[in-house]
Amino acid sequence: MKPFDSIDQAILLALQRDARQTMAELAEQVSLSQSPCWRRVRQLEESGVIQGYHASLSRKHLGYGVTGFIHLQMQNHTPEVTAAFEREVVALPQVVSCHNLSGNYDFLIEAVEVDLESFSALVRNKIRSLPGVKEIATSFSLKEVKAAGILPVGG
Repeated sequence: MKPFDSIDQAILLALQRDARQTMAELAEQVSLSQSPCWRRVRQLEESGVIQGYHASLSRKHLGYGVTGFIHLQMQNHTPEVTAAFEREVVALPQVVSCHNLSGNYDFLIEAVEVDLESFSALVRNKIRSLPGVKEIATSFSLKEVKAAGILPVGG
């Protein structure tokens, strides 16, 4: 991948802050005319650097009062069991993210639910029954200090 110049960096940062702005607004922000700005954005999209555009939703306003983290240790690590686990965890709508880890646990799942009772049912009835799960440890977010946000670009 080629290094980003300062204009590409400015475009990427500006789009992360506000992907709904018009091409004219973006071009002005990065000191380009609209056509070259549009070409650069299209190039960043085609190269896969920009993967998509998304709306950021409020968990609170959607009724999700609990954010929890589920640390999983797997019984075995065969490709078949791992693939089945990953397929099923991706299908759970309450799962916000899932990471394969190094260290004591094999996976870390971030999940949301409306309340503690619902979160408990999710862990007991769905997560515990996922393929290959051996051990589960949960923890809960008391306060979100920094949400997933803007990735650093070029620095």
